[in-house]
Amino acid sequence: MTTQLLFYAHAIPVNSGQHAGLYVKQGGDFSFARNVNSVPLTAVEFRAATREHVVVFAGVDDNIVPVAILGTMAEQNLFLKEDGTWDGDYVPAFIRRYPFVFASGDDGKTFTLCIDDSFAGCNTDGRGERLFDADGNRTQYLSTVLSFVQEYQAQFNRTRAFCARLKELGLLEPMQATFTQPDGERRNLTGFMAVNRAKLKDLDDAVLAQMAKRDELELIYLHLQSMSNFTALLKRAGAVPASAAKAEGDSSDEHESDGAPPLH
Repeated sequence: MTTQLLFYAHAIPVNSGQHAGLYVKQGGDFSFARNVNSVPLTAVEFRAATREHVVVFAGVDDNIVPVAILGTMAEQNLFLKEDGTWDGDYVPAFIRRYPFVFASGDDGKTFTLCIDDSFAGCNTDGRGERLFDADGNRTQYLSTVLSFVQEYQAQFNRTRAFCARLKELGLLEPMQATFTQPDGERRNLTGFMAVNRAKLKDLDDAVLAQMAKRDELELIYLHLQSMSNFTALLKRAGAVPASAAKAEGDSSDEHESDGAPPLH
């Protein structure tokens, strides 16, 4: 089976036999996400996420997805405080659903609810919410979790269709953001894509009208507006923006070192 990983260390199928006495204590500690500098987003999250996050696109071929940039360096989450609490207004659903995740079968159509039993909140001493009752039936908590993960998967599939549409229309292009670190070193954040405004304007009127009806134009404009959040992101890192995000290969940046890691 294939799972959507990142910080999932040991995701196994949830079952009443193995997890009869398992409790899950979730809360405001997001320490498990400390070493990720970006996480996937679904399209339905754009309106809330783009208020404070930089939302771009990452991936290759048919696996392009929107992501929220959380850090400027590898294994850096600038939205996480020392005590593990979230320093921001919006926590992406990819993080909120942890430690649960769907695993898909080889056919890509069958999904199994899994749990990362290495999560610190998993326990057998009664802390948090129980997954199964004494008769082996799902608790209300587990049913709520399943509904949330099912809705997430449905939104994820719709989002992939949106990304496929952007790729089909040739709207995505590689981008980079240049910044200066506190020690004076100039670096580039690379490994992401953004919608090319000029190509968007050149689309046929009929295509634009169709995209408007599908709310795709709204998503694109939210994404483009979110690029202005780069300045706030760099301030979190103590860095200074050297330029706005621009297309990779722009001759004005050819003299700068590309020392920053790509997004994951």
